[in-house]
Amino acid sequence: MLEIKAGGFTFKARYEEESAPRTIAAFREKLLPLDSRIIHVRWSGQAGWIPFGDLDLGLEPENGTCYPHPGEIVIYPGGVSETELLIAYGYVNFASKAGQLAGNHFATIVEGNEHLSELGEKFLWEGAQEISFREV
Repeated sequence: MLEIKAGGFTFKARYEEESAPRTIAAFREKLLPLDSRIIHVRWSGQAGWIPFGDLDLGLEPENGTCYPHPGEIVIYPGGVSETELLIAYGYVNFASKAGQLAGNHFATIVEGNEHLSELGEKFLWEGAQEISFREV
């Protein structure tokens, strides 16, 4: 399980072991523990993102989705846009200034979902929020 703390809320997420084993391995090895800030997306709808610039996670598309559902966490491994992590809190059509993106769905929030919209509103209207990811 993955514990995510952001904007005063705590969430628990399960890894999508069967559909994204390589993405999970890269996340564990290269990003955890992760302390960052999450901001509202620019082009994708109702989601927050953590940009990683040209960080190379050694990933390719694994189980890409352009339409993550609320609570789904995806990593875009880079290519036509920068490497990034996205957490959906509502409707999402994953995109960048370069166009449509498909991110690897590697985890899904299973506890705390009732606070996703509140978190989304918080980083939309109040700006960047501290966020941390830890395995529990």
